[in-house]
Amino acid sequence: MKIQRALISVSKKDGVVEFARGLAAMGIEILSTGGTAKALKEAGIPVKDVAKFTGFPEMLDGRIKTLHPKIHGGLLARRNDPSHMAQMKQHGLEPIDLVAVNLYPFEAAVAKPDCSFEEAIENIDIGGPAMLRSSAKNFEHVTVIVDPHDYPKVLDEIRTGNGSVSVETRLALAKKVFLHTARYDSVISTYLEGRTQDAERVRFPGIFTMQFEKVGDLRYGENPHQQGAFYREFQTTEASISTAKQLHGKAMSFNNFLDANAGLELAKEFDETAAVIIKHNNPCGVAVGESLLEAYTMARATDPVSAFGGVIAFNRPVDAETAEAIAKIFVEIVIAPGFERGALDIFKKKKDLRLLDVGTSLKESRERRSGMDMKRVVGGLILQDRDLGRIEDVRKLKVVTKRKPTEDEYDALAFAWIVCKHVKSNAIIYARPGRTIGIGAGQMSRVDSVRLAAMKAQSPLAGTVMASDAFFPFRDGLDEAAKVGIAAVIQPGGSIKDDEVIRAADEHGLAMVMTGMRHFRH
Repeated sequence: MKIQRALISVSKKDGVVEFARGLAAMGIEILSTGGTAKALKEAGIPVKDVAKFTGFPEMLDGRIKTLHPKIHGGLLARRNDPSHMAQMKQHGLEPIDLVAVNLYPFEAAVAKPDCSFEEAIENIDIGGPAMLRSSAKNFEHVTVIVDPHDYPKVLDEIRTGNGSVSVETRLALAKKVFLHTARYDSVISTYLEGRTQDAERVRFPGIFTMQFEKVGDLRYGENPHQQGAFYREFQTTEASISTAKQLHGKAMSFNNFLDANAGLELAKEFDETAAVIIKHNNPCGVAVGESLLEAYTMARATDPVSAFGGVIAFNRPVDAETAEAIAKIFVEIVIAPGFERGALDIFKKKKDLRLLDVGTSLKESRERRSGMDMKRVVGGLILQDRDLGRIEDVRKLKVVTKRKPTEDEYDALAFAWIVCKHVKSNAIIYARPGRTIGIGAGQMSRVDSVRLAAMKAQSPLAGTVMASDAFFPFRDGLDEAAKVGIAAVIQPGGSIKDDEVIRAADEHGLAMVMTGMRHFRH
């Protein structure tokens, strides 16, 4: 079935001139509209305007161009159905064998902070999706292209296939179309559902829809008896595990993705040079330093046993000196905004080590953070804002004890509070300025997390500070921490027992500040 006529009408014009030139060189007639027709004519490619083909002018500011029986009859007619072909001849309709269409950039338009409601509405494409769906439905007879990356493949196949495209390719292209139009409609419906009649934003719409593109299958899920796959959110711009480029090592596993994500999100929090070591989705060591090596060395010293087989995240490009130190132990993943050449040479000697490059400043990415946090429950979804809460200056927090923190204690409290936000609840952190000393995570009772953090510590706790992700329900947590010699505490407050907890702190000579902000992490 030789392609004789093509209709090209694209918003995204990447590669379209070269594609149309290739079609014209094979004697294929080209129909086009508006800006696409202008671009092709300026390139010297013979084009027939759709208005001339249909005998009906474009109107209503371009809202009506291709919504015409001569277009959709040409797309939907079955060439092997005598009745269809007789009707085509009766009404003067001609087949259209190839369609290259992509749609008004609705998603890009509404992503702009200054996009008005009226502008958004005008970027809803009508004729484009209609042509795509007509062509894709009739894929047995029509080749339809929605993705410019497919232009070269289709051209090559027409050249080598005696002017035609195989049915296997036409079906694959049709599948792509329906995925594309489904996503396009989903983006529009989500935008409209998230607005009131006055176009104000609705935080949690009545119907919540999202789409993700499949990156690839995983060897298995969380456990070997579970299957798994990784999907990436469309239009994501934040530096993340989803946008990271793997430079070396084995394929990522389900648990690798979780741990690398946890490490990177914590590393983003720091302006200073930072190292984060993650094991089983919890930090087991965090530090900042004058150099990356210093930060890594102090982070690993928190819990060197747990660091074995862990995931390491940095907020600076990895240098050779740091790579040399990391290479001495078994590590699953190193993720960072870049790797120096010497570091890559060292790491690539370890064939199983995964290297992930996020390729951009984590501080800049932190400032662009937004979006929702989703947790799946059986039969439903729990949706919330991401926990992006920060304490910019701990020295402005309310001191509730008789003694105020010293300057060093304030520095340690600020650091511990950042780490605490990324540890599973109940979370307790013992820290000195710029480094963790002990981490207690995921215990059912807060006092047990206090004890666990002390048990995990590899160096003396006297003079450290303690951070708690939520309030102390009783004074026992303070009493236990005082036994190991802590000097100051940072916690949200808000318990009916706050007075009792404050009295305990005063009895032990501790300084305590309250944030008024909780960081539960389940």
